[in-house]
Amino acid sequence: MIYFNYLAMHLKAALQYRFSVWLTALGQFFVAFFGFISIWLLFERFGSIADWTFAEVGLCFGVTNIAFSLSECFARGFDSFSGMVIRGDFDRLLLRPRSTLIQVLGAGIEFTRIGKLVQGFIVLALLIPWSGIVWTPGKIVTLTGMIAGGAAVFTGVFILGATVCFFTLEGLEVINILTDGGREFASYPLPVYGKWVRRFFTFLIPYGCMNYLPLMYLTGRAERFPLLYMLSPLLGFFFIVPCVLVWRRGVRHYASTGS
Repeated sequence: MIYFNYLAMHLKAALQYRFSVWLTALGQFFVAFFGFISIWLLFERFGSIADWTFAEVGLCFGVTNIAFSLSECFARGFDSFSGMVIRGDFDRLLLRPRSTLIQVLGAGIEFTRIGKLVQGFIVLALLIPWSGIVWTPGKIVTLTGMIAGGAAVFTGVFILGATVCFFTLEGLEVINILTDGGREFASYPLPVYGKWVRRFFTFLIPYGCMNYLPLMYLTGRAERFPLLYMLSPLLGFFFIVPCVLVWRRGVRHYASTGS
């Protein structure tokens, strides 16, 4: 598959500057680490938030950071797509007999995001025994689905952000509300936010389906229809479908740079 060729190419390029890659990854680790410390300080002061404990919110934080890091690492091409349009590089992609989606996906792979990824796994490793959750095969599958579904949601949002560039050339900063802002939002269970925020980030941008709803199942709060809560991360993959359709519409709208 062409994407794996891109992956090998970027890995080979990164290994040429290993020290720089490791320093950047270390910086990413501490950025995420201090975010976790801020949550710890919050709970040290208030004890709980909307009946959610530190361990439960910490699980939400760890899952969200892992999902976001995976998307940033392997779908970075969409996040930096505006430069490709401005330079006219996208014109060359249209001439190649391959999907533009796959080509842009492989155009930017950022291995330095491994720092955030490692930090997220450390948080999960520390808090899973402390969470009080009785782990069953179904709950392990749900936790894995939260990570995979979350990565799919973030990737979908990156695709939407890249599609905007077909109409505006420059990427819009408002998209950062849904990417970096979405990561911060999804680090906490939905009940800590207002009703309209909960609805928007459940039915339009389904962050709630990859953190809050499955977390309800994990913590035993889903007394009715627990199977629906367990399977809710799958909606993250369904979210990709309309994002891809919007992308294709954007490609048809693209008028070239004339280069």
